[in-house]
Amino acid sequence: MTGRMNTRSTFKSPIPVLNPSSVAIVGASERGRWPKLIYDNLIAGGYRGRIFPVNPRVQEIWGVACYPDLTSLPETGGHALVIVPAPAVVDALEKGAAAGLKSATIYAGNIGEGSDPAIVARGMALRDLVARTGLSVSGPNCMGGNALREKFFGYPNAELSRLPAGSVAFVSQSGGTLQFFCRTAAERGVRFSYMLTSGNEIDLDLADFVNFFVDDPHTSVIALFAEGIRRPDMFMRAAARALEAGKPILVLKTGKSQQSREAAQSHTGAIAGDYDVFRAVCERYGIVRCDTLDDMVEHMLAFQLGRLPKGPRVGWVTTSGGTVDLLYDYIEEIGGIVSPEFSEKTQARIRSLVPAELALKNPLDSGIPSTEENATEISIAIASDPGVDMLAWAGVLPSGKRKPDPHALKAILASTDKPVIAFGRMSYTLGAEALAFQQEVGVPFLQRLPETVRALGSLAFYGARAGRKIRTLPEPHRSSAAMSAEALAAGLATRGATPPRSAFAASPEQAAAAAEHLGFPVALKIVSAQFTHKTEIGGVRLDLCNAEAVERAAGAMCDAVVARDPEAKVDGYLVQEMVSGVEMIVGARSDPLYGPVIVVGAGGVLVELTKDVAFRLLPVGAEDACDMLAELQVSTLLAGYRGKPAADVDALVAAICGLSEFYLEHCASLADLEINPLIVLAKGDGVRAVDIRHIPRIAE
Repeated sequence: MTGRMNTRSTFKSPIPVLNPSSVAIVGASERGRWPKLIYDNLIAGGYRGRIFPVNPRVQEIWGVACYPDLTSLPETGGHALVIVPAPAVVDALEKGAAAGLKSATIYAGNIGEGSDPAIVARGMALRDLVARTGLSVSGPNCMGGNALREKFFGYPNAELSRLPAGSVAFVSQSGGTLQFFCRTAAERGVRFSYMLTSGNEIDLDLADFVNFFVDDPHTSVIALFAEGIRRPDMFMRAAARALEAGKPILVLKTGKSQQSREAAQSHTGAIAGDYDVFRAVCERYGIVRCDTLDDMVEHMLAFQLGRLPKGPRVGWVTTSGGTVDLLYDYIEEIGGIVSPEFSEKTQARIRSLVPAELALKNPLDSGIPSTEENATEISIAIASDPGVDMLAWAGVLPSGKRKPDPHALKAILASTDKPVIAFGRMSYTLGAEALAFQQEVGVPFLQRLPETVRALGSLAFYGARAGRKIRTLPEPHRSSAAMSAEALAAGLATRGATPPRSAFAASPEQAAAAAEHLGFPVALKIVSAQFTHKTEIGGVRLDLCNAEAVERAAGAMCDAVVARDPEAKVDGYLVQEMVSGVEMIVGARSDPLYGPVIVVGAGGVLVELTKDVAFRLLPVGAEDACDMLAELQVSTLLAGYRGKPAADVDALVAAICGLSEFYLEHCASLADLEINPLIVLAKGDGVRAVDIRHIPRIAE
């Protein structure tokens, strides 16, 4: 990316963009579709300020006076919707700022993104203008937005300007995505407070909008479609405020694939960070990740209810054995929730309401209840079970002649303060009657089973984190001196990462003697600054059982290194006791966007192949470390598998936390620190840091 990024270290209020006292439409034209559509939306929607068309070629347009430029307006201090070609944007805004203009939305692209010199120069000129004048700018390369409660409609779509105001704020870095997504969500019952596009974010960005929504009393849910996070530090600060305030952030972020990351860079000029690290950001700040746009609609409905569970336990009420079977599969595949057995008291309450041939299991196949009263009683009983945190009831919204009694669902909702959702097995279309019913009963009706399971899991995820204060990073040691391998090993050993017994040897003969002293079998590793990954050059030999084998292996290693690089220097050999257990990798590095991060996963030579890893932002505590291990497939081995003893998980957790603390203290001099493998021995026997690799930080 060329040009300067937005490096502002403060939040900027978007109020001048969202609730302006007056608005000028720069580029007003009889032929232009967007200017006229926006003008009509403002008039029809009841915008309370004055509207000034701007075009130097006409004196009247749309039946009202038209002004030649922003300096000639009869009222100052307003907002400009700038819908002119990119080369004309900066000049128009220079005149406007001189005349007292407070803010602007820039629709044109080709300002600041890419590598074309003229486009880059426009971006730099716009940034300079913003810095000099204090102008608040949304865009460029956006499609405006709507502030529904303020009745300000800058998005060129008539349908979206007629929607009732609600409590969900949505910001999209993609302009075109907004109209299709928000229309679909609104047709399902999502009610928006704001629907905004932010484009290339030369000035106002996601961090500014999120920070504003945290303080907005009319917004309770924040949803984002993000291609890149432009100011990660400020975004995380805003997310921390949202978490403490109990306002959930839902995000669909592109960038999982390399192609997606490259597209994001060319489209918006954002640097799309490593997606695994972004997942760690979401974990730390309680940000709910959505897999698809459809997924986000279901999440919006679930969170719009405004109730959070105290845990992940869901009580399911269905009328279909097939649905029960599908739920078992999806719950196991997707995770995030559990379906506990109902208490004896609950089973006693519902036994007479469920056909005798049906088992009282969770998810419950209740048969076809004879009356709506039966279904209501069953649901109320399960919702009141102390082992249940959420109620999920199988039901679809009314259509045609089928008109369920709204009082039944109202009674269920009134009987508990737990989340209550209805769900359908498949997607289906809704009419006005269905939406009115959903609005009346106050229960969200989700569609499709996988999306329902994910939404409930997200409620549990956020419910466990809402209100949490984020820990601050400790100050690193200020010394920039490089640390020796010996100092690293010694420091980590004091933090729980115990090394195996070992000895350094300068020659094959010394290696054989060292092995005899340690006792067989031993592992042998070559020591050479030119090769960090020893396995790839044949620089590691295991289970050597006598001195002759050690000496031969050392000589062969030296020959292999020289054959690969005649200039390479072999410093010597490391002889270590052989230890066996579960091989793990524990490493820390400083992500250029999000800061220090730790990775824990299945280790050894297959680490890059299996990619069984979990990420967290630093610092991490014992609870974080346990959560990371629970995400891994290798946790099955740690627990003991096929007769093997359980591994020393407590020692592993201590080593993870110890490496976290050590890296944070020394990240001024360490760019990367990794133990692979960290071998976890049987319970009570600890861990062994077999191979420690580090990359010194290059002084800036």
